[in-house]
Amino acid sequence: MRRSRFPVVVTALVMAFFYLPIFILVANSFNPARFSSRWQGFSLVWYRRLFESPEIWAALKNTLLIAVSVTAVSVVLGTAAAYALHRYGQSRLQRVHYTLIYQPLVVPEILMGISLLMAFVAAGVPLGLFTVFLAHVTFCVSFVAMTVLGRLQDFDFSIVEAARDLGASPWQSARKVLIPALMPGIVAGALLAFTLSIDDFVITFFVAGPGSTTLPLRIYSMIKYGAPPMINALSTLLLAVTFTAVVASQRLARAKR
Repeated sequence: MRRSRFPVVVTALVMAFFYLPIFILVANSFNPARFSSRWQGFSLVWYRRLFESPEIWAALKNTLLIAVSVTAVSVVLGTAAAYALHRYGQSRLQRVHYTLIYQPLVVPEILMGISLLMAFVAAGVPLGLFTVFLAHVTFCVSFVAMTVLGRLQDFDFSIVEAARDLGASPWQSARKVLIPALMPGIVAGALLAFTLSIDDFVITFFVAGPGSTTLPLRIYSMIKYGAPPMINALSTLLLAVTFTAVVASQRLARAKR
């Protein structure tokens, strides 16, 4: 019986629809032409102009500052939340806790952005880097918690109990047994939080204030007022960083102890 080629053809068409625009963007980042879509040779002129742009560097500085700080806080809070959910997940309070942790994963970003903006305005908090930081923590914690929780479901806590029986203190058993065993999940969650913070546009658009422009907001403003080819180079670099972080996160999430 001959196998049908229809699934293969459909898969190829879908993959081309998804990834062909990305390949075109990457190729155009090396095209020296400014207003023409014709290929005029290989050049790094747009990358050179990108690195000479002070606005891009200022936006990149804000983006990295927020992403690193959000990742650090989200790892601590998310890991603690995952541990609490796994060890004490049978009570009614923990079911409410799980709902609160899971909610940012399913709520539309535009709804989260509007609600956070209203909350900051009602509390009298001026919009800036701090509000962007708080907004990113609200959803990054959930991703870290879910990633670490998946790792905890395969963890044998009898190892921790054995360490306690051998004289280890609670802190020693956590530092030398529990945390190293959970480290692949923690690192995977950290990479995921870092990637989501760098890429976020919708929520940041609502809660950012003067002087807190991030890289996605800068890209949007550049496109809004006429897309220069420099955006192709910037998007290519951002794509490379994001792709590397996602791949590393997936591999660490699947890593065994």
